Amino acid sequence: MHRALAERVFHHPIERVFARYSDHESWGQWAGLGDVRLAREGQPERNGVGAVRAFQRMPGLREEITAFESPRRMEYRIARGGFPVTDHRGAVELTSEGDRTRVRWEATFRSRIPLTGGLMARVVGLLFSRILLALERDLDRNREKSF
Repeated sequence: MHRALAERVFHHPIERVFARYSDHESWGQWAGLGDVRLAREGQPERNGVGAVRAFQRMPGLREEITAFESPRRMEYRIARGGFPVTDHRGAVELTSEGDRTRVRWEATFRSRIPLTGGLMARVVGLLFSRILLALERDLDRNREKSF
């Protein structure tokens, strides 16, 4: 098993960070991954457990939300696609630190290509870091907006 990790502190309250991060379809506006749509809504929350998100720029990739504890935690797994990784499971944990929020994004996975897991873990970690930076910029740009 390999592990990727990214962490960032936001100067925004935990509820605001979680609301924007867990609004899957809004990723197309800020994450830099192209359009993201819900292939299936979750229950009882639309973006919660059972929701499946699909990424336009990664045809065939489907991520299913497996835990949704607003505003503190969301977990997911790659349900379809995702080559060259398998058994990908991710968790995003948010911790309130006064008027700031710490976000910790961790994923574990196996590589289908021998001897490339370490490199893939670094690439995935960099991707997570880039997405968290894009989220921070979006929240900063829209400081007065309610999500």
